[in-house]
This record gives sequence, structure tokens and C-alpha cells, in this order.
Amino acid sequence: MDYSELVYKALEARKKAYAPYSKFKVGAAVIADNGEIYTGCNIENASYGATNCAERTAIFKAVSEGHTKLNAIAIVGVEKDYTYPCGICRQVIAEFASEDMKIVLGKNSGEYIVKTLEEILPGAFTKEDLKK
Repeated sequence: MDYSELVYKALEARKKAYAPYSKFKVGAAVIADNGEIYTGCNIENASYGATNCAERTAIFKAVSEGHTKLNAIAIVGVEKDYTYPCGICRQVIAEFASEDMKIVLGKNSGEYIVKTLEEILPGAFTKEDLKK
């Protein structure tokens, strides 16, 4: 599947990042189960703990609009390398991932790799574990 449009949306979101402390700007874009795309950027805070990652910003926007199943997420950070989601974001992705969720890591809209949730978070603890 071609994820260049999703990566492009993440690149556009990265332009809006508020990262005055780290200078590490990240953008993300998620495709909800209805096909809509929601974007997010990282938003830093002087207290650091109140900082929110781009992935969670995009996911929370989708969830706040009623979409709790996500089919794919694109993440872009620095252009020289692929930016993987942090541990907290991986857990949030797992919470709202569809069965075949794709994690798209981009450098630019033409250069990206596609991973599965199992590849980036093997043995994930999920809501299914709470039912045991």
C-alpha cells in the first residue's frame, strides 16, 4: 500500500510542532477506521512532564471525534533518520490499533518504512490482558 499521502500529512503537521526546548519537531498522522486522517505534532512544556508527543496528539484527536480503531499511523521527525514512537506512544497505539495496524516511519513522503505493532512492541500489554 502507498502511504506517501499519510507521510505528507505528518510532514505538514510537523511544521506546527511546538518544540522550543528540544528543537526536535515531530509530526504524525493517523487513519481512522472510517478513512479520515487526523494529524498531530509534539507540544512541549517548560515542565517537560506536560509535554505531549505528536503520535498521542493525533490519536487523541481521532478518539475525541469518536474513532477508537486506527488502521495506520505515520510518524516523521528528523529528515536524516526514521523516528520511532516512544514507549508511551507505543502503548497508546496498541490501545487503539486495528488488527492489522501499520506504523509508517518516514523521512519524507517518498522515503518511508512500514512496521507492524508486533515489530515495534512485541508482547504488548493490551485490554485483552485485563480480561484474563
